[in-house]
Amino acid sequence: MSFDVVIVGAGPAGLSAACRLKQLANENDVSLSVCVIEKGAEVGSHILSGALFEHKALDELFPDWERMEAPLHTAVSDDKFCYLTNEFNYIAVAEPLVPETLQNIGNFVISLGNFCRWLGQQAEALGVEIFPGFPANKILYNSQGMVAGVITKDMGRDKQGEQKIAFEPGIELHAKYTIFAEGSRGHLGKQLIEQFHLDHGKQPQHYALGLKELWEIPPEHHKPGHVIHGVGWPLSQTGTNGGSFLYHLENNQVAVGLIVDLNYHNPYLSPFDEFQQLKHHPLFSQHLAGGHRIAYGARAITKGGLSSLPRQQFPGGVLVGCDAGTLNMAKIKGSHTGMKSGMIAAEAVFHEFKQGLHQTTPGYDKIFNDSWLFEELHESRNFGAEIHRFGTLIGGTLASIEQKWFRKSFKWSLKDDKPDHECLEPISDHQPIEYPKPDGQLSFDKLSSVFLSGTQHEENQPCHLHLTDCAIPINLHLERFDEPSQRYCPAGVYEIIEKEGKPAFQINAANCVHCKTCDIKDPSQNITWVPPEGGGGPNYPNM
Repeated sequence: MSFDVVIVGAGPAGLSAACRLKQLANENDVSLSVCVIEKGAEVGSHILSGALFEHKALDELFPDWERMEAPLHTAVSDDKFCYLTNEFNYIAVAEPLVPETLQNIGNFVISLGNFCRWLGQQAEALGVEIFPGFPANKILYNSQGMVAGVITKDMGRDKQGEQKIAFEPGIELHAKYTIFAEGSRGHLGKQLIEQFHLDHGKQPQHYALGLKELWEIPPEHHKPGHVIHGVGWPLSQTGTNGGSFLYHLENNQVAVGLIVDLNYHNPYLSPFDEFQQLKHHPLFSQHLAGGHRIAYGARAITKGGLSSLPRQQFPGGVLVGCDAGTLNMAKIKGSHTGMKSGMIAAEAVFHEFKQGLHQTTPGYDKIFNDSWLFEELHESRNFGAEIHRFGTLIGGTLASIEQKWFRKSFKWSLKDDKPDHECLEPISDHQPIEYPKPDGQLSFDKLSSVFLSGTQHEENQPCHLHLTDCAIPINLHLERFDEPSQRYCPAGVYEIIEKEGKPAFQINAANCVHCKTCDIKDPSQNITWVPPEGGGGPNYPNM
């Protein structure tokens, strides 16, 4: 199948690119075929609900979004930033001391999944073709080495990779331009960065793991628009960077979560168990008491900022949104920046079409450098590096001072050139962490959480997690790091079990929530994880 533009991923960035392309085509009376493919069963199904949304990019894309009934119903009504000193107490930071970037009055608490479904409806109304349930598997190149589209994943293969009765081969989607909007650590995005050296001269990219739950709480506890952000406990006990949040949405729902920077040192750290502890703190438990969980999920977050942002344009296409790393960590927001990057990509690609050019390198960089997106990322470029280099308390204070009073005037750029995986230290430097057992009311185990994640894997299908050397977890990681994947994975995918009196590495692939942390947090860099869209592979112990 051939299209003028193929967009990989139906998140805020990809759908905004699709909408803007069709708007430009309609405004200029140009015929332009645009296709969006999405690995989820429907648009929004792979989006974690509950987010703070700044509508700056939406104002540009659809100025009359209120009349169009965009699902922005709950404005932030109360905004609190706290430092959790221990498991019982916290200090609320006075509003004058909170940087403007972390103040949220004027923003909305939304379901990002519902917002993406609405964006999808607008795209289809403009003439965009959207195909959910079709993960992109490979990149197509033409004879000159330019990107020429993608191939979707084969459907209907068994565990051994053989064709089943319902087998359907992947589809070649040929495109004059391809926009990649896969989200954080996209597997095709990684290949493009390597293929075209897009990260040459850039600092290493940095990541975090975000864990989130959606709760339904009693009406008497519900405060629509109430927002809490926190730092400190429990991560402060291990010197780990990150932060917590709780947002009151509509319909008596609350989103609660923890973000754990993946540059942590202690191999015994379990981000999932840190999150379960967090909910027992009075700052959070008072909102959750009497409620029940209705959803759970986890995702990797690309957070290196402007200094780690790769070049986004290449022959035949553009990387946008979290596939590139446009999140603004100083705001803890990436939806509006992802949308804007998609809109810029649309303008760059459409400019090539107007000149009659195909599979050239779109002029994304120039439009980006002249945009408010570049200005916003430039002003916050040191935020993450200051926290990484100096810790949550000192680094956070420095970052707050810089953002509060010197955001538009400072000239320096702080380096953060140590990759996250290199920060992990051997178990000989640390003591095991004893986490409290879940109580089944506020805290829970991994298996019951995965049940609420909406993860669906057919039993007889190829494993999507590959190791180049299955011996490394036992022969190298177990002794040095006590194989950290059994703790950093938020879904219990990786286990060390005993087999014939010896330790063995077990992969429970059906549990995987596709957070992509295992593609980032490899302490030896000798393991290559093929991302979820891959298939087949060698035999794995205890699979």
